[in-house]
Amino acid sequence: MPAPTTMTHSPTPGPSFEGTPPGGSHAASVSYRERRAWIGEYFDRTAADAWKALTSDAPVSRVRASVRAGRDHMRETLLSWLPPDLHGMRVLDAGCGTGTAAIALAERGAEVVAIDLSPTLVEHAQERADAVGAPPIDFRSGDMLDPSLGTFDYVLAMDSIIHYELPEMMAVLTALAPRVRERMLITVAPRTPMLTVMRAVGRLFPRADRAPAIVPVSDYAFRKAFAAVPALDTWGIVGTRLVESGFYRSMAIKMQNASLRGDAAPSR
Repeated sequence: MPAPTTMTHSPTPGPSFEGTPPGGSHAASVSYRERRAWIGEYFDRTAADAWKALTSDAPVSRVRASVRAGRDHMRETLLSWLPPDLHGMRVLDAGCGTGTAAIALAERGAEVVAIDLSPTLVEHAQERADAVGAPPIDFRSGDMLDPSLGTFDYVLAMDSIIHYELPEMMAVLTALAPRVRERMLITVAPRTPMLTVMRAVGRLFPRADRAPAIVPVSDYAFRKAFAAVPALDTWGIVGTRLVESGFYRSMAIKMQNASLRGDAAPSR
């Protein structure tokens, strides 16, 4: 499948948050599509300005500063799991937000497709890339599972599937895996007593008045679900790292594909 054309002006038109974006559904689960619509609505129409500030150098509250520091650490962790020279490699930044990781990947020489549900954030990401003189990046708004995006050597999905229930997380990995040659790098919210309580309290409030909830998942539950998916038989979890910074707590997971090199599948 040919690579998408590099965008030099405005992003591809965004999804309809009330339904399926152009190109159709890219995951079997109806709950995935419903959740995707809610996440897109929130980040594009409610939290866009706050997200721009959080991912910039602008002054923020102490709480948000701790989240910013945690996200910076997590981004560097995921990038450290990729080769320093990515020339000739194609990388998907799934849930690219305001483009910080995408820019870093492009500066390593990668052909980067950076996609996010929020057209507003994607537009800001393009502006940021232009402002720093980054190499060309194919910024798009839409579904990260869209098969028309083609195939990749690596996928990076930082804090972009943490809003989905565990079965939907597995659906995302199942949809991506056949189109990824080397590694998938993702993050999940580790299950802790504090996150469990916060999630329970959040359910007391009307859905329209709160952000999409983060879904905590234990390491055991994630590995058990991962091992039970036949489509991921050639994939293995080869590294994890917990990142904590104030109000930010996230687990990085590195998954390796052994099938194309004829290696034995990594430990699951």
